[in-house]
Amino acid sequence: MDKKKAIKYWLKSSADDWQVAEHLFENKDYSYALFFGHLTIEKILKALYVDKHETVPPYTHSLGFLAEKISLELTVEQTTLFNIISRFNIEARYSDYKFDFKKQCTKAYTNKYLAEIKEIKEWLLNQIQS
Repeated sequence: MDKKKAIKYWLKSSADDWQVAEHLFENKDYSYALFFGHLTIEKILKALYVDKHETVPPYTHSLGFLAEKISLELTVEQTTLFNIISRFNIEARYSDYKFDFKKQCTKAYTNKYLAEIKEIKEWLLNQIQS
């Protein structure tokens, strides 16, 4: 595995997902905007995993699990935020949750969490050493 190429892949994919999240928000597709916000953070964590371990990251969508595997020191607030953002992956994708989640995703709710995702995204990008 070429470490730099793998990191570049995850970061490019993350940046693309962030663009999609913003586009979806502009088009009032709030639940999927949050879903793509989750993907943005997940892929940066996978880039950090590659940076640290020089191997393929685990196949998981759990932000907390990825953060633990890279020994990322999170504040209590960041841990809580990771747990909330991880729910966006599940609740936007699976029928059991999808409709209730869509009702919860107002413009204000989505805007709040996209702003928090953007903040954590920038913090994570600053963690990359390569």
